[in-house]
Amino acid sequence: MELTDFRKIFDRNYDAVKNFLYYKLGDIDLAEDLVQEVFLKAWEKRESIRVDTAQNLLFTIANHLAINHFNSARVRFEFKMKDQLRVTHESPEYVMEKDEFAKKLEAAIASLPEKQRIVFLMNRIDGLTYREIAQRLGLSVKAVEKRMHEALEHLLNKTEHKL
Repeated sequence: MELTDFRKIFDRNYDAVKNFLYYKLGDIDLAEDLVQEVFLKAWEKRESIRVDTAQNLLFTIANHLAINHFNSARVRFEFKMKDQLRVTHESPEYVMEKDEFAKKLEAAIASLPEKQRIVFLMNRIDGLTYREIAQRLGLSVKAVEKRMHEALEHLLNKTEHKL
């Protein structure tokens, strides 16, 4: 693929891929960073890209990058949980129960529907308020509250603990 063809693909798809990432991630700065990574990966594969399938490839790469972002958020969450376990000087039984709960919680978070998981992680991991989440996702505060309520109910049912 020639540079002019790639430039046309970039110009036609940049905004759409950036918006796709923004809607999935709710963070315009992160979306702008990742859209650059999408096109960098596409550039690296330019010799094997066909112009007629380029758009599908771009959205596939973007989706994988968004999934990787959420997986890394989960890893940060796990690290926080494990770090809390190391700091406490509790009995071995208590530590074991906390470890089992952390595993249950991790599985429960992974099983949340995407929209609920995004709101939950943005609030609990990134520390954003409902208003900040609503602004980033283009939702009303009530919609964020509803998603968080549903996420907490789901997690409560899965873990049998109040979060």
